[in-house]
Formats: sequence, structure tokens, C-alpha cells
Amino acid sequence: MRQALEDGVVDAAATTLAAAVRDADLVILAAPPLTCVDLVDQLGGPLRVAFSEDCTVTDVASAKTRILVQADAVGLPFIGGHPMAGREVSGYGAALPDLFVDRPWVTVLGRYARLCDGERVGELVEACGAILVPMQAVAHDHAVAAISHMPLIVATALVEAVVGGSGQSEHQDWRAAQVLAATGWAGMTRLARGEPAMAAGIAATNSAAIADRLRDVRTAIDGWITELERDGGPDAETLLERFSSARRHLVDTDLE
Repeated sequence: MRQALEDGVVDAAATTLAAAVRDADLVILAAPPLTCVDLVDQLGGPLRVAFSEDCTVTDVASAKTRILVQADAVGLPFIGGHPMAGREVSGYGAALPDLFVDRPWVTVLGRYARLCDGERVGELVEACGAILVPMQAVAHDHAVAAISHMPLIVATALVEAVVGGSGQSEHQDWRAAQVLAATGWAGMTRLARGEPAMAAGIAATNSAAIADRLRDVRTAIDGWITELERDGGPDAETLLERFSSARRHLVDTDLE
């Protein structure tokens, strides 16, 4: 906060939650998902008297159903938000001025959202250069489980499989493999390098959708294992088709 003040990025840095929301037109919850849910409880409870009834509350957490249910339960004028941009590093020092430019920014209406709330959040999205994408909470959570949350778990599982998991001894061949690791390993494990509290909150607040997507991954991997262990060795044409199919899906999407 001190550096942001010195750089002139913020006008003031509050030292308490009550001071942060006092006289605010728009409150943005930008914390790990479970913390955001807790903040919704506080805003709907003991902090309710600290801000105006005209105030709009939104967030940038990556799962929407749980926080929306909580906001509705405490009667907050809430619009859930999720800008589809981010990095594996966090904090003011890792900020980029164009992070949200031309990126989707999902919005999900709470039960008590008003016209003025939609206008304020829309102005925020526009100011960041992002593209407003209204969605239903459940549809959003299933979509991001596929392209963001499940890959986070898979990246972590890959580290556990190759290096060793929590409470396990480091695998004997990891040091030798580490010397050889290059861009492939770095790319596959990038998401696992992020903030653990953020990752744990994501997994906790979108667990069912992530589990569904992981079952799909397990089915695909089981298919690969069956082919690789085929009697007489794997069929080269089958391997080629699987690799080609995956590539086609990605390249065709890039060209759209």
C-alpha cells in the first residue's frame, strides 16, 4: 500500500475495513475466494452501518455461485465479477497496466442488484478496457473449472507425481530430471507456482465442478495408458490421430 501511495496509483490506503468502505460508491472485493466470502458476511453484518445503502458491492473472485448465494443471504446489492485475466504472481509489484485490456469480464447479478449497480460495474469494466460478459453463476463456474481451475489442480498433481507430494519424500529421480527441465515443464507447472491460499480458495469454492472436469481428465488419461500398454506396443496411427485431434482443436480455436 505504501508503494502504491508513493506512486500515486491510490489516493488513500485505509487501515481498517470500516474506513475502506466508508463513503464508497463501489466496493471491490479482491482477495482469495474464501476471504471474499467472509468479507461479504462482514459487509452484510457488522460493517453494514459503515457504508451507504447506495453503495454497490462487487468482487473479482474466480468462482461465483458460493459468493453470490452468500451475498443474497445477507441482502447485499451485489454483482459478482470475474475478469478473465491474471498471473501466477500477485501483489502490487506484479501489477500490469494493461492486464484486463480486451479480456472478458464476467458479471453475475445478485438478487438485490439494482440498475445503478449494473451501471457502476459496467463503468469499471469499461475503464479497465475489458469486455463485459453477463453469465449465470453455475454456467460460469462450470466453464472456468474446465479452462482454469481444473488445469490448476492438474499442474499441482503433475508436480506431486514427478517431485513428490505433501508429506512424501522427494522422488529419487527428481534432481536428475530437474537439471533437464526446460520450457515444457515450466509451461505445464506455471499455475502450480501461484499463491497457495488463492489456489486452495478456488478449489474449495468450486469443488464440484472441478471434480467433474477431473473425472474427464482421468478418463482421457486412462485411454492413453491403455493405448501405451497395448499388447505388442501402441499403434502409431492411433497416437498420431490423438495428438493431431488435440492440435486441431487448439489451432482452429486460435484462428476463430
